[in-house]
Amino acid sequence: MTLAIFDLDNTLIAGDSDYLWGQYLVELGVVDGPAYEAANERFYADYRAGTLDIDAFLRFALRPLCEHATDELMRWRAEFIRRRIEPIMLAAARDLIERHRSGGDTLLIVTATNAFVTAPIAAGFGIPHLIATEPEFAGGRYTGAVAGTPAFQQGKVERLEHWLTEHGETLHGSHFYSDSINDLPLLERVDHPVAVDPDARLHAIAAERGWPILSLRGTDGDRARE
Repeated sequence: MTLAIFDLDNTLIAGDSDYLWGQYLVELGVVDGPAYEAANERFYADYRAGTLDIDAFLRFALRPLCEHATDELMRWRAEFIRRRIEPIMLAAARDLIERHRSGGDTLLIVTATNAFVTAPIAAGFGIPHLIATEPEFAGGRYTGAVAGTPAFQQGKVERLEHWLTEHGETLHGSHFYSDSINDLPLLERVDHPVAVDPDARLHAIAAERGWPILSLRGTDGDRARE
């Protein structure tokens, strides 16, 4: 089977689910609003610049998971998906996914955003396979730590290679769709890299290398966060 691999944030959805989850926690009043919001903005800016310290970010992003009961987190997440994510799940992204599904391709999302946030989004797109940064879970609660390698930059390649071995798949004929310069290592590994509404650095590289540049929003660069 041929793999169709998708980044999630700012690729299949018109925003960044990690950033938006942080903003939603501020809205709920369950984190230190001004300080948390400022840090969330700073980390998101670093991500877009390709300079994110992933370990520092994950300590920040996963801390709220260990500070609240799992059932409470699940309630918040369900409302977050309904209010903040479903409205930005792109129709053209659904069409692209369905073209690959109809062609018999194996569908996979590979995202740096943690699996607590992204698992229901992948399910909402009907994508059965997800590689995401895994928050550690023990004794019925999240610990605030990361289990294994974060699915970020080269970590996406490492996690995908493990997945390929486990599932008996290869990258022969594979596609990968992404918006971000952070995904360059994985874009360089697949047979068919596609830049989707790319940031400026990825756009320049894609144009130089002759990679397809695709918009799922109708307007290049319209990178909504709300």
